[in-house]
Amino acid sequence: MDLTTAMPANPVEKPGYRLEFQDEFSTNTLDQAKWLPFYLPQWSSRERSAPRYQLANTSLILEIQADQAPWCPEFDGQTRCSSLQTGVFGGALGSPFGQHRFNQACVVRELQDSIRTYTPHYGYFEMRAKATIGPNNVVALWMIGFEDQPEHSGELAIMEIKGWNIGAEGLKLGYGVHPWGDSQLTDEFFEDEVALEVSDYHIYAAEWTPSQIDIYLDNRKLRTIQQSPNYPMQFMLGIYDLPQRQASTVAYPHTFEIDYVRGYQPLNGY
Repeated sequence: MDLTTAMPANPVEKPGYRLEFQDEFSTNTLDQAKWLPFYLPQWSSRERSAPRYQLANTSLILEIQADQAPWCPEFDGQTRCSSLQTGVFGGALGSPFGQHRFNQACVVRELQDSIRTYTPHYGYFEMRAKATIGPNNVVALWMIGFEDQPEHSGELAIMEIKGWNIGAEGLKLGYGVHPWGDSQLTDEFFEDEVALEVSDYHIYAAEWTPSQIDIYLDNRKLRTIQQSPNYPMQFMLGIYDLPQRQASTVAYPHTFEIDYVRGYQPLNGY
């Protein structure tokens, strides 16, 4: 199986669509009008969940570094992460209310002001990225409901690559839907064998409409998922390290390098 070559960037203009969110990471500071530099801080803290990253060569480079501490040892063990998001919501201190309650033991440990930098309700979303990761790492671009209403909790994974699913002839590309607390959704997650090198730039995209979700890799549609969350969702963009799996075989830092993230709306609506 021949590995596909690196994918050049798409033009910014997308026929039939209007660009509404764009970060080409061309400055030397993170645009915090777009990205919040922490990960689910209500279950931990902004300080503890702050990402390690740099902006260089017109890219965002999210990093896991050797001395990085777990982001939320109380509820997520030794997992480390460097992640950004485009919204945050959490309930009262000690309450179980907040976005992406991944563990039934989670309670709010730090109060959060509700913030929405970008929470679209449908659209076409695209990222060009590459990674240098080992068997303990996961990189992902995913969406979650803002969850100010508990049932608005579905997850749409645009792309997820687990280091332990990378082989000599390619990798398993994960994508799909997890319902969490949304009874209108069903769990529908796929891991497709694709012949690509994770350390080369590729384009990962999804079009989320009122009736379905189309998943794309390098401008080629992989699958149509016949269900759709019906509420605004925010972006989650991150690299994770699960040291409990085994000792890392890849030198630090482990990196997830993003060339751009773009969001579009169709000119004539859905």
